[in-house]
Amino acid sequence: MFVAFLCLFSLDSFTKFNGWQTVLVVVIHLAIPAVVLLGTIIAWKKDLVGMAIFFFFAVYYVYMVGPDRHWSWYASISGPAMLIGILYLANWFQNKRSK
Repeated sequence: MFVAFLCLFSLDSFTKFNGWQTVLVVVIHLAIPAVVLLGTIIAWKKDLVGMAIFFFFAVYYVYMVGPDRHWSWYASISGPAMLIGILYLANWFQNKRSK
């Protein structure tokens, strides 16, 4: 669902650009969701790796955007990534305890 949410940001390129510009902008917009999807596929079997990947995504987004935005700006993108990282960590703890 998080990857689908990120893909929604590519929809704004259909109103601003024409022709090949639209294709290029959509491909650029979909590069980040593709990286997140790849991270999800890698993390599917390794919970600690998933936790590290999604924590990295959350922190990297804040770093790239800069610290001068309102907190809701970060919560909309970094929040779900951080939550997914926490869920991977919780699943790792649960699996470790059950073994």
